[in-house]
This record gives sequence, C-alpha cells and structure tokens, in this order.
Amino acid sequence: MSRQRERIIIVGGDAAGMSAASQVRRLRPDAEVVAFERTTHTSYALCGLPYLVAGLVDDPGKLVARTPDAHRRAGIDLRLRSEVIGIDLDRREVIVWDAEARREYREPFDRLVLATGARPRTLAVPGREAAGIFTLHSLDDALALAAWLQNERPRQAVVVGAGYVGIEVAEAFVTRGLPTTVLEAAPQVLTLLDPDMAELVERAMRDAGIDLRTSTPVEGFQTRGGRVVAVDTPHGSVPADVVVIGIGVEPNSELAGQAGIELGDRNAIHVDERCRTSVPGVWAAGDCADAYHRLLGRSVYFPLGTTANKQGRICGLDLAGRPARFPGIVGTAITRFGETEIARTGLSEREARAAGFEVAVGSVRSTTRSGYFPGATWMTVKIVADAGSGKLLGAQIVGGAGAGKRIDTVATALTAGMTLEEFIYLDLAYAPPFSPVWDPVVVAARKLAREV
Repeated sequence: MSRQRERIIIVGGDAAGMSAASQVRRLRPDAEVVAFERTTHTSYALCGLPYLVAGLVDDPGKLVARTPDAHRRAGIDLRLRSEVIGIDLDRREVIVWDAEARREYREPFDRLVLATGARPRTLAVPGREAAGIFTLHSLDDALALAAWLQNERPRQAVVVGAGYVGIEVAEAFVTRGLPTTVLEAAPQVLTLLDPDMAELVERAMRDAGIDLRTSTPVEGFQTRGGRVVAVDTPHGSVPADVVVIGIGVEPNSELAGQAGIELGDRNAIHVDERCRTSVPGVWAAGDCADAYHRLLGRSVYFPLGTTANKQGRICGLDLAGRPARFPGIVGTAITRFGETEIARTGLSEREARAAGFEVAVGSVRSTTRSGYFPGATWMTVKIVADAGSGKLLGAQIVGGAGAGKRIDTVATALTAGMTLEEFIYLDLAYAPPFSPVWDPVVVAARKLAREV
C-alpha cells in the first residue's frame, strides 16, 4: 500500500494498545496513528477495579491514567465505541463496526497492532443471565456492580472462583460488611500456588468470616423475577442476591485466528521477542498475546497488566524503527486478602515437576521485621530450586503487611539465572523496622542450599 503518511492501526485502547500508540506518536510524528476501542474508556487500571468496588478508591476517574481526550490531544486518532470485527490481510484493511452511527466501514492500514485483551471465562449454566450476576473485567463492570451494591443493598454475596480476582472481590465484600461465600471448583484457592501455601490463604479467608468451599463447582443459578436468589452446587444451594464470577480469562484472539495469524498457548496470539505475529506487518501485545517464559523456555499465556504495558512499549518502539526485544517473563504475581499478602514468581513445586526438573524445596516461617520490633508480623516463604544445579526456579510468599513485595528480589534473581548460593549472598538492605538481619527469602534459600 502506498500513501504519503504511513498509517498504523491499533486495535484496543487499554494498556498495551495505547502504550504502543503513544510510543509511535512520540517517536514517529510523521506517522498516522488510528486506534479503535469498542468501549468508552481508555488507559485505566484494570487491577484497581476490586478496590473501587470496595470503596477504597472513591472516584472512578482516579483509575484512568489517560483520558480519550488526552490521547487525542497527543495526536492519536482515537475512535470510541468502534469495534474491529474483521481483518482483511489481502487488502490490508480492518472492518469496523461503529456502534454510535450503527454502520460498518473499512479502514486501510500499513501496519497493525492487535491489543484486543482478554475476556472473562463464562459459566454455561441455567440462570446465568439473571440480574445480580456480574463479572469484573472492565470499568463498566465495576460501576455496574458498585451501583447494584448501592441501590439493591444485597444481604448475601457469592463469589464464584478463588483466583486473584475472586479473592480480591471477596475482600471487597468483606470490607463492605457483606456476608460472603466463595465457591471454588478446584481443591484449593489460587491454583498457581502449591497446596501448602494456598492453605495459608484459605485460613486467612476463613478467619475473616468467609464461607470458603473448595471442590464445589457451580451447577446453576436460582432466580425469582429475573433476579438471582441462590447458587446451585452438587452439595446444595447457597443463598445469594449478588454474585460475581471470577473463573479466569481467555484471550480475545478470534480476529487473529480468523485472519490466519498463528495462535499459541491457550489460543493466545503467538508473538516473537519483538511482539511480531506470524504475519509481516502485524504485531500483538497484552492479554491477547503469549509471552516467552524464561524458565520454561517456551511461550505461555500468562496475562498481566505489567506484561501488557511492556509488550505495548516494545510494539511502539519497533513500529517507530527502534527495534527492542522483550526478554520474557518469569511469572511474577501478587495480591492480598485483607492483611494477608500473597505473591509468587517462577515455577511452583508442582509446575517445576511437571516441566521435568529434579526439584528441591525449602520453606521457612519468619517475621517481616526483626521479631522484637513493633509491627513485626508473620510470613512464610517457599523456595523451589533445581536439585542438580542449585539453580533457583521459583518462590511463593504468604504473610502479613510487608511480606509480599519481597517476591521482587526473587524475580530479579530468577531473571539473572542465579543459583541458591549466589542468592544467599546478595547485599540486601537491613534495619530492624524492615526485616530480620537475614531476610526470610534468604533464610529459605539457606535452608534449601543445605539439601542440594
């Protein structure tokens, strides 16, 4: 396609898409940048939604990093309520549905970025469409849920799923004083943790008054007058007048697949280290795409906001003629339930064994500060290493305030390919208000080093 100005089209207006658009706009003022977003919101903090529901964030605007008008002032042709419904690679055009004008039209592109994100997994069970049943994956979702809580004054909540979103929503309901039941089909909460670490989280949830039921799948929803009144399980029904379903996400990759672009793990769009797809001139980033896992040595689907922002930046730099390389992830994540912080990085014991490693494991219970210092609280650290080489493979942390962000130290060590012995002698900061003289993550590594 020949034109005076190169036209770059971005599909998706949140973290990855607008990060790419902003980079191109800044570095390539000569390029025409057009972005399509099917909703009315751009560049907002998806991870902040549970805290908006809880009332800890008092203004939805605080979650917005950059408004549509701000993007337009920066020179991006941003079109809201405009959904790309098809990609014609032969003609180098996208097919767009304009919901405002209720019309379909085509837009040409020279280069294309797919940042279509992910969508919540759904439950195909009776009663699913009843009023009072929500997911939490967009700002509109959060505003609708908050309005229901405000206007309907529910008396009993059920959260379906005990992954990160499920646990954060359960915390939000507890914060609002709403009796809450959490139903999880798996035998444990947070399946990215090993069972012994997940048990610590389960204990914290039950201590906070949560009715937590694991190994309890949902079979349907009872309704009355079109509204949810109970959740059916194999072990009986659970009364509920508000339900949030948080059973994970799946990539919005259908556009790419229909266009013949290669898909990878869990049908995410497969990209290389420069976030290029299998089709020349087409990039992908964020929750619709996979990412290289440095420990597994292959691409995986591990959607996180941090990865979306980084991949979007890589796309933007590449499109601007400044090729950059995304070196991959090690699977770092963190959340909390009340005062209990929960973090993991690398491979769990279960994941490491499944990947074929000869696994050695060490764990320790310690305190977040020197034990004698006011405010010291408990934390448990589990370290996973390769038994033959002593190479670090992963860690999990569950503990009180100040425990969770220690996972970043381990994530850095994993990225550097450190062994246990190298990790033990890191020059970490120490003062009684912050940690014991031997930080708990190092104590766990020392304990494990004696066994490998």
